Amino acid sequence: NASVLMTMDHDRRELHDAGLFARDGWIEQVGSSSELPPTADEVLDLRDHILLPGLINTHHHLYQTLTRAVPAAQDAGLFAWLKTLYPIWARMRPEDIRVSTIVGLAELALSGCTTSSDHLYIFPDGCRLDDAIESAQRVGLRFHASRGSMSLGESQGGLPPDSVVEQPQAILDDTQRLIETYHDARPGSMLRLVVAPCSPFSVTPDLMRESAALARAGGVHLHTHLAETMDEDAFCRETFGHRPLAYAEELGWSGPDVWFAHGVHIDASEVARMARAGIGVAHCPASNMRLASGIAPVRRYRAAGVNVGLGVDGSASNDSSHLLAEARLAMLLSRVGMAVAPAIDDRPEMLTARQALEMATLGGAAVLGRTDIGSLEAGRCADFVAIDLNRLPYAGGLHDPVAALIFCSPATVDLNYVHGRPVVRDGRLVTVDLPPVIEAHNRAARRLVD
Repeated sequence: NASVLMTMDHDRRELHDAGLFARDGWIEQVGSSSELPPTADEVLDLRDHILLPGLINTHHHLYQTLTRAVPAAQDAGLFAWLKTLYPIWARMRPEDIRVSTIVGLAELALSGCTTSSDHLYIFPDGCRLDDAIESAQRVGLRFHASRGSMSLGESQGGLPPDSVVEQPQAILDDTQRLIETYHDARPGSMLRLVVAPCSPFSVTPDLMRESAALARAGGVHLHTHLAETMDEDAFCRETFGHRPLAYAEELGWSGPDVWFAHGVHIDASEVARMARAGIGVAHCPASNMRLASGIAPVRRYRAAGVNVGLGVDGSASNDSSHLLAEARLAMLLSRVGMAVAPAIDDRPEMLTARQALEMATLGGAAVLGRTDIGSLEAGRCADFVAIDLNRLPYAGGLHDPVAALIFCSPATVDLNYVHGRPVVRDGRLVTVDLPPVIEAHNRAARRLVD
């Protein structure tokens, strides 16, 4: 009985008085409520609700929920921001990774996210990617766990202090272990591994090449930060003699198994190269504004056929994990960008609310290399969220409920189901008891920052 069901199928159908039927985590039927089977083990009456595919987060650093709004980093650009926070992150313990992962994923779940990636690239005091994976399994979201790394310390001309970098062979050995232990490439997979050296200014060229080879041997995707700021552009020119994209391409980082976070400072010829190679982009509007990084050329990416998903980025540069809010910012920032960047083919093209939602669903699925999520149609995973439209923020906006989700104040969802299993019911997380988690998280944040 959903008032509106947004399918995100090939025809982008929006159905009324509609629903879906799923079995064992897979959608078998989508259509009018009267056409669905009359009974099931669980029946959800979504009268006065909008039903849409679960949102997909393509870039995050979940551990950074511990360092939100740190005073010394509030008004800094990327490089100064990192230099302030590296020593704080260097004090993390395994329990900090576990609790921060729960907090970040809980926020995402309540904002409509059903699949999230996480880029963990700092491993002090025995911390492991396993800590984040175990917490993600508790929360119940689909998880793309990125084994990040830093190997280029200050003494070698990199940005991070030597105390937080690792030896290249140890990085590669642990990455191989993680792929063999956890990666599940099957349709409907709840857990996939990603190889993710951190950035051009924190990883050696040799490690970038070897990471790409390891990923392709293991059949997993590649991810890194690229072209985020002008400082990075200058670093790459001075250190490697190339702009960031050309540097990445020279090291084998090009193809449909690669996606970059940010991609802000990319020109038209580079967009065309990315489109031809099938490289994807995680667009992070809140972080790009917070760190004064710039406005990514999202309209140009979309026009060229580059896959673009959304990422909330780390909660030390957002400072939130609200994916529906990120879709709203993507729409609004693209319109600001129209005033400061040339229009595509001299035709002003605003990013619409529906296009923002498309990036948050189908776009994210394409960036992560998945064809089993991102839409509500037969054969896809039963990942869906629902929002009650009888709420104050939507009052007066129900002539177009789909657009209201983006134009109006971002809300939390009432329901969130992942592979047919509830993660949020009645606006509350049902998989984890949050109050003790929040208390432990605040204790850890105080210890780290103080």
